[in-house]
Amino acid sequence: MSAAETPVYDTDHPADGLPAALQRTWAPHAGLWGWLTSVDHKSIARRYLVTAFVFLILGGLLALAMRLQLAQPEQRLLSPDLYNQFFTMHGTTMMFLFAVPVMEAVAVYIVPLMVGSRIIAFPRLNAFSYWVYLFGGCMIWIAFFLNAGPDAGWFSYVPLAGPEYGAGKRSDMWAQLITFTEISALAVAVEIVVTVFKFRAPGMTLNRIPIFVWAMLVASFSIIFAMPSVVVGSSMLISDRLVGTHFFNPAEGGDALLWQHLFWFFGHPEVYIIFIPAVGMASTIVETAARRPIFGYPLIVLSLIATGFLAFGLWVHHMFAAGLPRMGNGFFSASSMAIAIPTGAQLFCWIATWWDARLRLTTPTLFVIAFMIIFVLGGLSGIMIASVPLDLQATDTYFIVGHIHYVLLGGAVAPLLGAFYYWFPKFTGRTLSERIGAWNFWLYLIGANLAFAPMFILGLRGMTRRVFTYPPDFGWADLNLVSTIGALILGLSFLIFVINVVRAWTQPPTAAADPWGAPSLEWATTSPPPPYNFAFTPVVESRWPLWTETGTLGHATGLRTDRKEVIVTTAVEAEAVLRDTVPAPTVWPLITAIATTAMLVASIYTPSALVYGAVPIGLALIGWLYPRKAEGALPQQEKPA
Repeated sequence: MSAAETPVYDTDHPADGLPAALQRTWAPHAGLWGWLTSVDHKSIARRYLVTAFVFLILGGLLALAMRLQLAQPEQRLLSPDLYNQFFTMHGTTMMFLFAVPVMEAVAVYIVPLMVGSRIIAFPRLNAFSYWVYLFGGCMIWIAFFLNAGPDAGWFSYVPLAGPEYGAGKRSDMWAQLITFTEISALAVAVEIVVTVFKFRAPGMTLNRIPIFVWAMLVASFSIIFAMPSVVVGSSMLISDRLVGTHFFNPAEGGDALLWQHLFWFFGHPEVYIIFIPAVGMASTIVETAARRPIFGYPLIVLSLIATGFLAFGLWVHHMFAAGLPRMGNGFFSASSMAIAIPTGAQLFCWIATWWDARLRLTTPTLFVIAFMIIFVLGGLSGIMIASVPLDLQATDTYFIVGHIHYVLLGGAVAPLLGAFYYWFPKFTGRTLSERIGAWNFWLYLIGANLAFAPMFILGLRGMTRRVFTYPPDFGWADLNLVSTIGALILGLSFLIFVINVVRAWTQPPTAAADPWGAPSLEWATTSPPPPYNFAFTPVVESRWPLWTETGTLGHATGLRTDRKEVIVTTAVEAEAVLRDTVPAPTVWPLITAIATTAMLVASIYTPSALVYGAVPIGLALIGWLYPRKAEGALPQQEKPA
């Protein structure tokens, strides 16, 4: 080996020279080319976050338009057809383009840092997942602006979405969007699972994993098991529409209820795919706010696992009015009530953590309090409609609309906003204003309750879902007006949030590495982290390394600095076993995503595109996967003297 080929290891550099050596190796390409070819998980996650919040704003504007339409009887702001497109696009955007992707986006950024890794597993697949998500979202919104947006609801029930009644390409666009978003979600889920099991810092055994990482691990497994169901269902639907199959046509031996089973086997776990990361965020903020280890760590972890497991046993909760056998309904009713038990256990663990603690009422803490208030109210309404007789009366009314919005706004968006305030210094190196954050919180809390509490009463008074107007003598006008005012206040809350983000972004990055005094590893590096995350891979000896380990953290050595390398550890005990070379930045994930998009969009108009489109995808994959990665030797672990 020549002198030029002699490997340079991190131990060959003094501590002050190591960051410079790593920066030269890990720094991304400059300019537009660097942006298009980046496979850094932090860069991809920031794109995910920005894109998801753009879709949140678009979906929120649709919601405001619908609330203005319903504020008074017999309004004509929206036509019936446009209203159908609005409520379908609102639900589709919020569930498929915002709620799940934004939770995964936070995980893509934070989980590798929390487990002490320099990368996320399969970084090129991570880049591909973002491009597919972006192109799928653009496809459905372009179709909407061209008056070809889906109009059969975000659940796209047949036969309404089938070839008999769903004329045109509207339902085809929806079905293909499912393919886009689920490819993206499944890819990220696999990345997170492998990152957690194989890229943890040495010493981070399974019982030392941060709770948010546990939450994302459970949610990722739920995605892997749930989302193939809706992919199969949407593929059957588009086959019925384009090829002439009869999966959902009873006249030809199909079954319309098959669609509901396939969709809700995914749809109800999806609620918990959104909710489980949110409670992981809440647990992280609860612990930091109390400045003490969270009470009942094993109970919280087991509750997360139990929630993920039970979520697959109650999809018929959405089908009590479908005429299924009563004994089966009883089983799913019991399951719907039982799933509240692990959630309640986590809530009591948070209360115990805060008991007698000197809380810091920062904006993240306030949003966790909002989460507790709003989600408990939504959860109680969920227990109510788990009762089959009550559900039969309420299932097609605004009671259900109020329930789902309380659950999602309280159980997902409130802790997400808290987490965004909490991790914003780590994302950007900047800190959001606490004063503006307080306004954001109070307007959110007031707006959410004003917007959705009246819906429970409207549902009990008989207002049905998916109506674009109503007569003045039904007695619904006053409550709808209150709900619309609440929606406007909620919209103002999000506007203030955007102002806070823009204001912070214009400031220089001055955030400390650990502004909250938090215990987990993402705060052991700078804010924002360098391209390599950690100069030395940490060695962990407790669940709360930044609280319990005095002095400098232990670290693993032996990684080269002249090429990108990462430590691979065992799944259970997190013992270092080898070092792996990190894939270089490349444009092939983008090219593969473009080829995939072209095939999926073209197949809406000609099914033969699935055959011809596979050729450019195959060529792109050859470029992506060649050459193969190399592996290195076992690194060493060292503790400071």
